[in-house]
Formats: sequence, structure tokens, C-alpha cells
Amino acid sequence: MTFRPGAPTRTISFGGGGPPSRDVIAMLIIVGVTYSLAAFTSAVDILRLTPMVWRGWLWQLGTYPWIGAGRPSIWILLELLILYWFANDVFWALGRRRFWNLFLWATIGAAFAAAVMDVLLTLAGFGVPTSFVLMQGQRMLILVAIAAFATLRSEATILLFFVLPLKARWFLWIEIAIGFVGFLGTKDFPGFVGICAAVALSVLLLRPGRGRGVLREARLRSERWWIERKLGRMRKKSGLRVVPRQEDDESVRRGPWVH
Repeated sequence: MTFRPGAPTRTISFGGGGPPSRDVIAMLIIVGVTYSLAAFTSAVDILRLTPMVWRGWLWQLGTYPWIGAGRPSIWILLELLILYWFANDVFWALGRRRFWNLFLWATIGAAFAAAVMDVLLTLAGFGVPTSFVLMQGQRMLILVAIAAFATLRSEATILLFFVLPLKARWFLWIEIAIGFVGFLGTKDFPGFVGICAAVALSVLLLRPGRGRGVLREARLRSERWWIERKLGRMRKKSGLRVVPRQEDDESVRRGPWVH
């Protein structure tokens, strides 16, 4: 896969934002080591995100994305490669401090949102035994890395499989769509909430103004809805027929309308 961040003649490979970062390499090593340990011992499971998190095992909020997940398979190499592609580019775009702030806050916030949803479902009698299976290990790191890449390089053109052109910003919705498909297969609604939260937090952490803009737009829309309802009640009480101002409508100018 490649992307074109600017001129159509310029093509750069993923991870081409700079040389291999030691921070990203350390991330890959941690995931690889914990993934290997999980094949021999279940002791690492105490670090995964489980319903025990809201019973006092709070460290799971921060440790779960660093514990390699999945059955022993060759696919872990592809997942680590994808993580490197995106995370390395994001690292050189943000710098060390913002890079780690992004991954820590996005993953912890996503885990908190998923845990709250799991509590609510359990209290309502809809708890599921598959809670959090969608958001374990390197998959959450990949999710945040791709969301960050899609935010930082939203206008870049991704040549998916070197053939299909796709704007990077669409990867945000693709991630949510994949999470929804995973939810249909596992019934892990808390995990799906965590995926959506991770994508949203990644965008808001990198584009804080966008979050304020969304809140402002929501407030203005609610105010407009309330004013329209209020005017509607006043119109019914008055018995007058009120129409929008239409300067160029001859029938309106001649009719018995009240503005």
C-alpha cells in the first residue's frame, strides 16, 4: 500500500515519514514478547481487559493493548507490519511526546468507555461473556495508529493493494464498519463502543478544535429546534398563517399573508 500526500506524481511508502523509530520498534517488541508468552502461560491474561476492571483491577485499563492477542498464527507478523507502517509515520509526524500521549489516552479512554457500557449492560441484565474480545492487544494499537494517520493525512490518497485509490479520511469510517461487523459476530457491544471511542478520541486529541466545533454545532442545532417548536406553538395559538419571506413570489406579495 502507498499514499500520495501531495502532488499526484509523488508516491511514498507507508512508514516513509522517517527512519525506523526506536519507540515504534519497542512497541513491536513488547507486543511480540507478550504474544509469545501467552502461548506458554495464562499469567499474562491478568493484564488483558476483562470485566474485573470495574471490580478493582484498574491496571487493565492501561495494560490491555500491550498484550499480544490472538491464537498462534503467521498473521501476527502481518499485524505487526501494519502497525509499523502506520505508527512509524505517525511518530515522525507528532514527535515522541504527542505520539505516546495519543496512544495512552486513546486506549485508556476507549477501555473506560467500554467498561462503563459493560457495567450498564450487566446491571440491565444484558451482560455478555464475550465482553472486550474486539479490543484486545495489538488490534487496538493498530486501530489508533490508522485513525491518527487518517486524521493527520486526511487528504492523502491510499492505493489499497496498490490498485484501489481511497482517501485516507475514509479509514475512520472503515474502522468503525469493521468493528460493527465484529460486533455482529461476537455480540461484544462494549468492545464495539470501545472501538468507536478510540477512533473518536484519536481524532479529538489530534484535532481539538474539531471537538469544539462539533459541540458548538450540536448546541446551535438544539437551539434552532427549540425556537422552531416555540414558534410553532405561538402560530397555532394566534390562528395566523405565517409563511417564510419570499420577495420574488408574486402570489405571496398579493396574498393576505402576515410575516
